[in-house]
Amino acid sequence: MNPMATAWLEIGLALLLAPLLNSVISRVKAVFAGRQGPPLLQPYFDLAKLLRKGAVYSPTTTWIFRAGPILGLATTAAALLLVPAGRISAPVAFPADFILLAYLLALGRFFTISAALDTGSSFEGMGASREAHFAALAEPTLFLGLAALARKTGALSLSQILPAASPLAPEVALVAGALAVVLLCENSRIPFDDPNTHLELTMVHEVMVLDHSGPDLAFIQYAAALKLWLWSSLLAGLLVPPVAAAWPASLTTTLGVFALAGCIGVVESTMARVRLLRVPHLLAAALALSAVATILVVR
Repeated sequence: MNPMATAWLEIGLALLLAPLLNSVISRVKAVFAGRQGPPLLQPYFDLAKLLRKGAVYSPTTTWIFRAGPILGLATTAAALLLVPAGRISAPVAFPADFILLAYLLALGRFFTISAALDTGSSFEGMGASREAHFAALAEPTLFLGLAALARKTGALSLSQILPAASPLAPEVALVAGALAVVLLCENSRIPFDDPNTHLELTMVHEVMVLDHSGPDLAFIQYAAALKLWLWSSLLAGLLVPPVAAAWPASLTTTLGVFALAGCIGVVESTMARVRLLRVPHLLAAALALSAVATILVVR
């Protein structure tokens, strides 16, 4: 098959299978807890149920609140086009495309935060403030880590950087560790956040979407699944050895994404959520890993 066709097929698989990542995480957590767990297709049932419902809007909100979920989903889907699958080049690839990737993710976060602030709720404003704080610490880790990989591989496009980065190299291992921490933070997973919590003092992402309902909430949940797939695919591209053929490369990356989802389930089953004051310490440690990788590359 044509490599470009395979790349678009991988995007189709991401759009179709992304909600299954939450099912894998829930099943792993259920095994640790000795429970049966929800059906594998439960995320699809939830999305279909939300799409059939109507949306409720407060009279205090403006068009920003309604546009937030749609624009958040659009930016996440656009960012997914920049991430390659193994040796398969991404559908959209050009020099320094990882900068656009970071800014698309930041733009989606901006729309989500703006929609939360548009409600005028101090509760949602608290979650938006925490989200912005965590992002300000996580984004430098992403930029510094990808810059270190670009320097080591001599490439500027993700489609060239990831296949050329050997997972056995110490610099790549350090960047992979840093991105693993950022993955958990960016996707609101334990130990940074609990997507299933309803405790007022510990909520971060969930508190920002409390006022969304119906199709808007479905867009938010689907965008979150795509974002988890994007970060998992980016990390799998560093950890999984590259495969030359197109079809095995696509299959290997997809299996790596689901394996990382299983690892997230293990982390959430064996760790507790840390205090909010400890979150900057974890992100600072991730930034230190990227900084050490950069030093090793440029020395």
